[in-house]
Amino acid sequence: MTRLMTSAIALTLAAGAAHAGGIERSNNDYGFLFSENDQLQLSLSHVSPDVSGEYTAELEALGGESSTGNMAGSYVNYGFAYKNVFGETLTFGLYVNNPYGAASEYTQGVYSGLTADWDSDQIALVGKYQLNERMSVFAGARYVESEADIIIPDLLVRSRVGTNAQNLGAQATALGAEAQALGAQAAAAGAAGDLATANELGAQAAALGAEAQALGARAQGLGAAAQDFGTSMEYNASGKRVGDWGAILGVAYEIPDIALRVALSWQSEIEHTFATSESISGLGIDTDRGDTKITMPQSLALDFQTGVAPGTLVFGQVKWVEWSKWEVRTPEYESVTGVAVTGFDDDRVTWTLGVGRQFSEDLSGFAQVKYEAQTGGTVSRLSPRDGFASFGVGGQYKMDNMTLRGGIEYAWVGGAEDASGVEFEDNTALGVGFSLTVDF
Repeated sequence: MTRLMTSAIALTLAAGAAHAGGIERSNNDYGFLFSENDQLQLSLSHVSPDVSGEYTAELEALGGESSTGNMAGSYVNYGFAYKNVFGETLTFGLYVNNPYGAASEYTQGVYSGLTADWDSDQIALVGKYQLNERMSVFAGARYVESEADIIIPDLLVRSRVGTNAQNLGAQATALGAEAQALGAQAAAAGAAGDLATANELGAQAAALGAEAQALGARAQGLGAAAQDFGTSMEYNASGKRVGDWGAILGVAYEIPDIALRVALSWQSEIEHTFATSESISGLGIDTDRGDTKITMPQSLALDFQTGVAPGTLVFGQVKWVEWSKWEVRTPEYESVTGVAVTGFDDDRVTWTLGVGRQFSEDLSGFAQVKYEAQTGGTVSRLSPRDGFASFGVGGQYKMDNMTLRGGIEYAWVGGAEDASGVEFEDNTALGVGFSLTVDF
């Protein structure tokens, strides 16, 4: 029964049709460490999202289309895992997969041309130590490499720049008024013979006045650029491939007689610092000297399984991911627009519950449901989804020392609204996965 449980978890996580924000794509299956034999596992899955939105009347008039069309590209996940058992107490596991990714492209309406590509690769080494028959601990490290590219079309950049110009103009006006008030106070202090106070207030007024003038000039320059439709303001950014390390810790409790196992695992955050190239021709920006820091979030997962009848297991997972720390703030884009490229406002908790059933010595199957609650906040155009619910089924067949597994998962992606009022509703995703495990 333990083998059945481990197989179900490994497959469903690899074939997952929906994850938080569409950024997380695969996970390390630490249940793999608990099987008895040395093993090699190869996995492959394909996910096809269908995510589209309806433009507001104003945006439809600008772009000539009522719908965004499907903006989420299909993608393939791969996985490699190897486990070696040393005696009765020590096990080492090696994982290679692609944990994060994005493939967004708008081809219809005013958002047309907005694209984002994110690729990542991970290698993780984990060791498990069996303290006694029921308790074990595991720990390790993972190395994640990522690269990213983004294109934001002219009209969207122009709108952001115009809004930023207005905000800077308002700040300049407020600072100017404050400078005038301090100047009046300085004059009053001078008339009263308090020259020290008058000089101090006068210096403050001059400094605020200079700051107000600088902000006003920047606001005028950005505002003029936003109104110049003769020059494109398309934004292009590329983050060069970078790799960084993170930690893995876990503890597990087992009762082998009833196939019960409860495991708590933690993965630390990983901070990437991309050497970033940015360009906006309409603003004369073309640089490759910027740095963009992106925090891949920490996570905490509680996995459980237990036998409930001969040949039958119930399993599940509760996983928290600190997605509120994930945001993309490229320096030049934020300087001219005043906002981040994208990011998430809230953390996410995903719930999984399933049942596995052994039909014969060689054949078994499983079914599961997943749920991630909607948060209700404004979402990014590059990842316009909020929560999901999914249903998956699969099975495995054992032949001598090899086990073949397959599964399918269908997800209903939660509706969401972006900052421009575009509504993304009635969206879905379909995932299909296969894996081959060889026992040594």
